[in-house]
Amino acid sequence: MLRQVWHNLSRRQFQLSVKQNPQKTGRRYNSSTPSNSPQKKHEGPQVPQSSDSAVTDKNPSKTVIWHQRLGPVSRFITWFDRTQAKRPLVTQLCTSLCVYLAGDVLAQNIGKEPYDLKRTSRHLTIGAIASIPGYHWFMFLGSHFNYSSRVLSILVKVVVQQITFTPIFNTYFFGMQSLLSGAGLRGAADRVRAAVPESIVNSIKVWPAVTALNFTFILPQYRFMFAGGVACLWQSYLSWLNQREVQLTRLEKGEKNTVGGSV
Repeated sequence: MLRQVWHNLSRRQFQLSVKQNPQKTGRRYNSSTPSNSPQKKHEGPQVPQSSDSAVTDKNPSKTVIWHQRLGPVSRFITWFDRTQAKRPLVTQLCTSLCVYLAGDVLAQNIGKEPYDLKRTSRHLTIGAIASIPGYHWFMFLGSHFNYSSRVLSILVKVVVQQITFTPIFNTYFFGMQSLLSGAGLRGAADRVRAAVPESIVNSIKVWPAVTALNFTFILPQYRFMFAGGVACLWQSYLSWLNQREVQLTRLEKGEKNTVGGSV
């Protein structure tokens, strides 16, 4: 009798343990499978996962460019990037014209002067002529002076930019402004001597930092866009400085005429 009761209790305990943990109990009491042999889970056919998808799942920020999250801005940048890849020179020309137009209009508004269409036309002509050489220079600077040290590479690019491109471009800008306004070669030389040194000194306050940031954080296909945005403000300053020199020249001529008339 006691034996029968003990058998029933053991059987009941076994059934409860099966309900609570059927997988573990099955491995323990299954006579066909050794207790020390690992169990293989039944899985369906595995689909090989590519390395790109694995990287995307683990860290999507590495594959998603920041501008792709900006809606209409991302579509514009994608369109601009595709256009620049197909027609880089045409894109550079159009971008330069937009930058020079915005810079001159902003400079005229800062000076609180009546809008001068001829002045804007001169500005656009200067920008159109300089756009393609400027683009090639920028690409040259990006593909040269690259050393094992990134800091040294950026420093050399900044120095080369400041001692070569800046004085040449500023001389071209002020000289062409004077020639297109009808001042002649002598007037252009006077304008360059008066405005270029000051513009070079002031450019040291802005463009070394811009060049360093450009070559450090901006992708190659967007570097001239970044520089163009800063150039819009810089062109406003150059346009304002050029107009100031024009006004000073007029005042000097007026004083000379007044002195000559009184004599």
